Amino acid sequence: MVDKLVNSEANARRIGLVEGCFGSAGQPLIVPGRVLVGEGVLTKACRKKPKPRQFFLFNDLLVYGNIIINKKKYNKQHIIPLEEVKLKSLEDEAQFKNGWLICTRGKSFAVYAATATEKQEWMAHINKCIDDLLKKSGKKASAEHAAVWIPDSEANTCMHCKKVQFTLVNRRHHCRKCGVVVCNGCSARRVLLPAQSSKPLRVCNSCFDEFSKSSNNANFSSNEAKATDSSGEEDSDDDESNGNIQDAKAPSFYGAKEEEPEQI
Repeated sequence: MVDKLVNSEANARRIGLVEGCFGSAGQPLIVPGRVLVGEGVLTKACRKKPKPRQFFLFNDLLVYGNIIINKKKYNKQHIIPLEEVKLKSLEDEAQFKNGWLICTRGKSFAVYAATATEKQEWMAHINKCIDDLLKKSGKKASAEHAAVWIPDSEANTCMHCKKVQFTLVNRRHHCRKCGVVVCNGCSARRVLLPAQSSKPLRVCNSCFDEFSKSSNNANFSSNEAKATDSSGEEDSDDDESNGNIQDAKAPSFYGAKEEEPEQI
């Protein structure tokens, strides 16, 4: 299916429209051999609350962004190489249904589809693209993935010391190694996590102790994080969208037929 679309005018037109929706702030997406496999709105679990995001699945990338004007304008473009991606299905829980984890070396997060059928379609297409990409490149799937951040709403007190209650003064912080929500005192140290940043990142005391057990660990750092420094704590995905997920149509996955109507 993908091979038939590689040099098609319909595929080139679709990718060009996606580029246009992100504007000059987005990275170029038109490259030889790239195919837009599908697109649609998914609810992404952000730090503060779940929010709708527009996702585009290419044969080598997963791209998503904030919805400014549905089908017309997006910002905060995020590009994820598929060779780094691993999917993990999530069990339905309360209002969080039809979800799965998108795990990468630099960042991992949960997304939710509108229906069980859409979830199956998304996961099947993403996994097919990953398998095809790894076969062509001869590479192996990444074995290391970043922890999924626990949402702020699930922690009113520090998950490490169990004592500090979070307020406007006592801010929440996330351990970049395990993803738990901790207070400043329980996350005052940093270690180098090369997959996530070139600079040492905030970790909880437990993760820091694991790193410090080996004095030969090149990723070890004893630098303390300043109380006023969130160490990149803000998540750009927490920005609000103007798009309404209830107005979103079912995802579109493109086959070999070039006469399909444009969905962007």
